[in-house]
Amino acid sequence: MSVPNSKSMSTNVPDAAMRSSVIDPSQWWLEQSRRVTWVTEPTQGFRWRTSIDGWFGDGTLNGSFSCTDIHVIEERRERVAFHWIGDRADDTRTITYFELHVMINHATNALIELGVKPLDRVAVCSPSIPEAIVAMLAITRLGATHVVINANVTAETIATRLNDAHCTLAVVADGSYRGDVAYPLKSVIDDALKECPSVTSVLVVRRTGEPVEWVEGRDHWWHDTVDSQSDSHWCDPFPSEQPFFVLYPASGNVSQPITRTTGGYLTQAATAYATLMRASFDDAVMWTAAELDELAGHSYIVYGPLINGATQLLFEGSPDSWGNERWSGVIDQHDATVVYVDGSTICGTN
Repeated sequence: MSVPNSKSMSTNVPDAAMRSSVIDPSQWWLEQSRRVTWVTEPTQGFRWRTSIDGWFGDGTLNGSFSCTDIHVIEERRERVAFHWIGDRADDTRTITYFELHVMINHATNALIELGVKPLDRVAVCSPSIPEAIVAMLAITRLGATHVVINANVTAETIATRLNDAHCTLAVVADGSYRGDVAYPLKSVIDDALKECPSVTSVLVVRRTGEPVEWVEGRDHWWHDTVDSQSDSHWCDPFPSEQPFFVLYPASGNVSQPITRTTGGYLTQAATAYATLMRASFDDAVMWTAAELDELAGHSYIVYGPLINGATQLLFEGSPDSWGNERWSGVIDQHDATVVYVDGSTICGTN
């Protein structure tokens, strides 16, 4: 994959730029697309008639490349991508951009081994652990479409969403923690999959270590299947309009899932994150307190921060697991400089 020259852009949008975004929005968004790494740089902004029907149509890219490879190439490999804080006391990990890049390559090679192809739909149903983000980026790297599902919903809801999206593989955890208490997840997935014939493979992350039921030939441990893979994966570029993700709203209404394509979404996420956070990503520590299955989680935990080369806190817990003092302790411990919270988080911490 060839790498175009990167261009640094201001994180603030001056008044003149705001005016140009109104006068010629297609050209303005074309300029913002330079935040993303393209293989074939687009010459078109967006097409519209009565509504927008395509973004950067002549461009090609790989979303995963923009999130990690470019930072490794441009000597940001030792920058921390994530400080992960588990909901269990003293459970932490620090992952650099290079380490994240290698983890994604491992997972991508494993997904290939399990038969995932471009345009396949792959579900991720997991607590907020690093493997969930690695899975999202590996799916993206293959040109497949990820469907992130909240780990705390019912088996019926999971089955409905898996079937609606026609998923062929699911990445799950054996369980999750709320405080120091382990809660099962694999058993909920197993119940859901009784009604999901399209899902033929399940990749299971060992999070809690609690006993689980096992279906031979369908179920695969992450540590056996992923960790043994090659450190390298040379990714292919895909059209800007390649489907990127399907996201179901918290209301559970599967008739109106949120869908996005690659180039337009990544440009929007990178631009929105940079302008909203208004920070120097060289020395800031950012924390977006949201769930991965939310649009805010996709944009402000995963793709926006990674494209901008930010250092993020990834918190597994829920607001009330340890009380409000846990949140202030996390901020103090990691010297978080910018904290973004959504409405549900504010309600949960009051």
